[in-house]
Amino acid sequence: MDNKNLINNLTIKQMIDSNAMGHNADYLSSNPNYNFRILERAYANTSKEYAALKIAVENNNCTSDNCLLEIARIKQLEEAPQKSIDFISTVLSEVSTVEEYNFDPNNNYEYTVVFCILSSKPGFSMTDGYNVSMYLLGDGGQDLVFEGPAFEEPLLLNSNSITALLESGTSIVASTPDITKGMMKLLAEIGVFLPEDINENNELKATAKISEEFILKDKDGQPIYEVIEIGDGMGRNVLQYDLQKIQTKADPFIKSEISGIMSLEQQTIAAWNVYLAQLTSDEEDDQMVQNANAGSLSWDYQRDLPLHQDKKIIFGERYKQFFIKNYLVQFLTNKLPYVEEDAAVFDLQQGIAEKAQKIMGNQ
Repeated sequence: MDNKNLINNLTIKQMIDSNAMGHNADYLSSNPNYNFRILERAYANTSKEYAALKIAVENNNCTSDNCLLEIARIKQLEEAPQKSIDFISTVLSEVSTVEEYNFDPNNNYEYTVVFCILSSKPGFSMTDGYNVSMYLLGDGGQDLVFEGPAFEEPLLLNSNSITALLESGTSIVASTPDITKGMMKLLAEIGVFLPEDINENNELKATAKISEEFILKDKDGQPIYEVIEIGDGMGRNVLQYDLQKIQTKADPFIKSEISGIMSLEQQTIAAWNVYLAQLTSDEEDDQMVQNANAGSLSWDYQRDLPLHQDKKIIFGERYKQFFIKNYLVQFLTNKLPYVEEDAAVFDLQQGIAEKAQKIMGNQ
């Protein structure tokens, strides 16, 4: 099932985000056990090994020259408890990404299950069939193994592998970049608004208008208006803009923003799946019970990484479309003329006739 991550993540998220368990009589009468005793079981036999090694070293009764192997093993055992605590904390920190408001449900759903287990969510206890075990390895590494009904097979995470991934800038759960914040910042940077329309935080003011240099004008430098109907046979003029000129001005800034997102390919996939694939607007998402997700248009983390050039091109094009539809278009639509008399309401048919006559006169 290609979309099992999407389905399972949404199902689990719906369950833990709802209040349903608070009204579930079976759950309320149960006695869930969340005490997995991870460290207690992992270190059950280490005290005897540690004592034997210490005695061997103190008595110079070692199997290795100068007790080098024994001393190294003692050091491993002494450092292991803190390493175990750090390992569990790191895994929990990584999987906590599933709680982010714009989490991509195309991430591996097993990490959502891990989060639910480690954070003691209802339905993910030992009583429900889940278990977590830790194993200390001979090289100083450690394994965490998660088991339970939601796993197709036990999920094993190795401490050395996780550390190497994090040090290389890779996460086991992709965090979705805040496209909204980035695009709000981009609006102020693309150079189509006047400097006085941008506040000290480099954000657009509520009264911001696109600069007059981007308004469509005739050969005499006068604005070319579009006539729109406002009801009852009345109409008014609204500004038209030179979209090609705006795009030429904005393109370098948009490309720079896209490059920043693409510096981490897994967050590029997350941004595509959460925001760009369906190209829904913020208003359309607000009308849904749940924001649109990519569905069949999803990019897969395992299959599509590293990203091919064709997907990078598609991402860049869709990012521009999303930016225009959700952010720039509000400053281009139904904007009244700056000249007061041109902004007045008029008889629609008369206005259309006068505009046609003006166009004929300019030809």
